[in-house]
Amino acid sequence: METWLIIFISLTLSIIINHFSSAKTSAANLPPGPSPIPIFGSSLWLTTSLFDLESALRSLHSKYGPILTLHTGTRPTIFIADHTLAHQALIQQSSLFADRPPAMGMEIINTSNQLTISSAFYGPTWRILRRNLTAKILNPSNIKSYSHIRKLVLQTLKDRIESEFKDRGAVQVIGHFKYAMFSLIAFMCFGDNLEEDQIKKIEEVQRPLLSNFVEKRLFSFLPSLSKFLFRKQWEEPMRIRKNQENVLIPLIRSRKEKKLSENQETEGKALLSYIDTLMDLELPDDKRKLEEQEIVSLLSEVFNGGTESTAAALQWILANLVKHPQIQEKLYMEAKEVVKETIIIKEDDLQEMPYLKAVVLEGLRRHPPAHMLVPHAVSEDTMLENYVIPKNGSVNFMVAEMGWDSKVWADPAAFKPERFMTGEVFDMSGSREIKMMPFGVGRRMCPGYGLAMLHLEYFVANLVWSYEWRAVNEDDIDLSEKLEFSVVMKFPLQAQIIPRRS
Repeated sequence: METWLIIFISLTLSIIINHFSSAKTSAANLPPGPSPIPIFGSSLWLTTSLFDLESALRSLHSKYGPILTLHTGTRPTIFIADHTLAHQALIQQSSLFADRPPAMGMEIINTSNQLTISSAFYGPTWRILRRNLTAKILNPSNIKSYSHIRKLVLQTLKDRIESEFKDRGAVQVIGHFKYAMFSLIAFMCFGDNLEEDQIKKIEEVQRPLLSNFVEKRLFSFLPSLSKFLFRKQWEEPMRIRKNQENVLIPLIRSRKEKKLSENQETEGKALLSYIDTLMDLELPDDKRKLEEQEIVSLLSEVFNGGTESTAAALQWILANLVKHPQIQEKLYMEAKEVVKETIIIKEDDLQEMPYLKAVVLEGLRRHPPAHMLVPHAVSEDTMLENYVIPKNGSVNFMVAEMGWDSKVWADPAAFKPERFMTGEVFDMSGSREIKMMPFGVGRRMCPGYGLAMLHLEYFVANLVWSYEWRAVNEDDIDLSEKLEFSVVMKFPLQAQIIPRRS
């Protein structure tokens, strides 16, 4: 009885809030869109799955234009599918559009109340968290110091691929790609002395968090009610988070003890890991060090951003190379011109392989792992295309739509790396213009995009250098999509390999 009383009060409050919010936002000149239902907002949230949301939005954009409004509960949610508008918002008005909306549902727990780089409000805390990652971990010298780890992980990947092919006569690559990318990030987070069983334990508790991503988003849009109306759905993500803390916190404490026991002779010889920098970090607002649960959230963020999306992109690229053997052969011949007959393509060799870069860029254009960016918010009510973008809303950018726009890209559905072989260096930052933005652009652009590009180029180059990849039984490659943490192949790639050299 008490629970239903709370629900009734929450519903009543939501109706009141919705009434005043609707009155306020209807007076403002919001971008057009369908009329909301009281409390719930747009009926789209009640009738459409997250994966089908994109096609529904595509239809709405054709009706209402490149910028439209849906209501999520009592908050306006704005979707932008136009390159020029995205450039105006994220580049020309970058500081205004650099904020984040308040977290909802389990995101409050998983981000330690928005204390991660991707979720933090725009301000001093976000700046120091991002600067710590980019200046200490993602700087060129530190990335280069992990080159032997990438070589080790590449060999492990090849061993796993060859073992499966020997047993089955085919390779389902995605599981191997996920483990390889996860291993790379694990080493960068915890140091190069991490053991294999520790990596597997971390992966065991991190993987459910990623697979639970879609489900938890389905009931997070009404945070005031979801704990009561979706109690069962809350139990599972809470259990996943607890398991994650049970594994990561002992590793954090162990690393801290080791760091304290190091003397000046040994200090600095080990590779700098992300966990080392987080233990030293002081938050500017509170003048305090990070708590263990907050470090867990920051580590989890790096695992999420650096593993699933990169593995998904790697599979999409390889699938297209299998589907288009002439492109695969052209890439192999480029490698042959650069590295001759060595066993492995070194990282320094990648700079001399423009067609490789074109293949990776085309893969990211045609199959961006995320079809929308993490939602943005404005720090104050502002204007865009003669419409009001309200402070109490969120702003979403349609990444895939921009990469598939026929007004910008000729024959956008085709996989054509040659479109990036014009002699100009493609501007991934979007500072001059936005043609595609798989990593976002502007102040909230993914800080790890350089590392992701290195991983994609390095592994694509070496996988093609080591093996010829063919379809199983000459079957056509199905490029249908499905939504997990990233947009992945609905039917995971199965391929045969022919070793090019022993």
